Amino acid sequence: MEGKTKKVCKKIILYMLLIALAILWIVPMFTLLATAVKSKADFYTGVSLFEFPENPAWGNFVNAFKKGKLFMYMKNDLIVSGLKVPLGIFIEALAAFALTRLKMRHRTGVFVFFLVGMMLPLQTALVPINVIYSKLGLLNTYFGLFYVYIGFGISFGILILRGFFRGIPREMDEAAYIDGCSKWQLFYRIILPVAKPAVATLVITDFLATWNEYLLGSVIINDNTMKTVPVGLMTFVGEHGTDYGYLCAGVLISLIPVLTVYLIFQRYFVEGMAGAVKM
Repeated sequence: MEGKTKKVCKKIILYMLLIALAILWIVPMFTLLATAVKSKADFYTGVSLFEFPENPAWGNFVNAFKKGKLFMYMKNDLIVSGLKVPLGIFIEALAAFALTRLKMRHRTGVFVFFLVGMMLPLQTALVPINVIYSKLGLLNTYFGLFYVYIGFGISFGILILRGFFRGIPREMDEAAYIDGCSKWQLFYRIILPVAKPAVATLVITDFLATWNEYLLGSVIINDNTMKTVPVGLMTFVGEHGTDYGYLCAGVLISLIPVLTVYLIFQRYFVEGMAGAVKM
């Protein structure tokens, strides 16, 4: 009886913690939605932050597209993410394959060298990037933006894929070689399909990081017609005041692509992260 009581108590505590965490995640989304349907007048009439107005200002969502040009910013972000995510994952997969499957000297040292990139503060590279890009004419270009995104994201991708590749049995390599597979065929016909959970995990995390990145985007892109969503949303902030309903409506719309990507690949997410811890 005492053992059952302890189990019940542990479950109760666990569920209470989970409910508390769920509330911490839900409340910001609820306030974002409630704010997105408020007009300017609602902020001066005592409407609570957690309260929906009597007359929702659905026009905020229309203004986000028409007045705020949100569709243009989302299109720009989709172009950059569509270039960076698949190309970055392909490069990271090639590097992880070399570190786990090819005979090369100092594998661990090379891997540590890649990991050093995760320790480099982004802010320290802003001035050199700006100077080099100015000389090369890469400012205000999609190529310049997704190129630097790949450079800063490659370390994390290699960390995830290397851990997953190390968990794939070597017997599969030997069987593939017996059947006449080359190293390239082993990579894209055997290793990549088996590593689908890790690739899907990277698609989610990489797309999320690229879609929400602000600092590099604000430094490299100054042309308003080429700004990404985070940089473009800053134009919603007025010089002498901000319409928070209009701004929150834009933020809420910008979440749709991220949620879509997550819902498509989420069933592989946990499996991919679990495989990545095999160092």
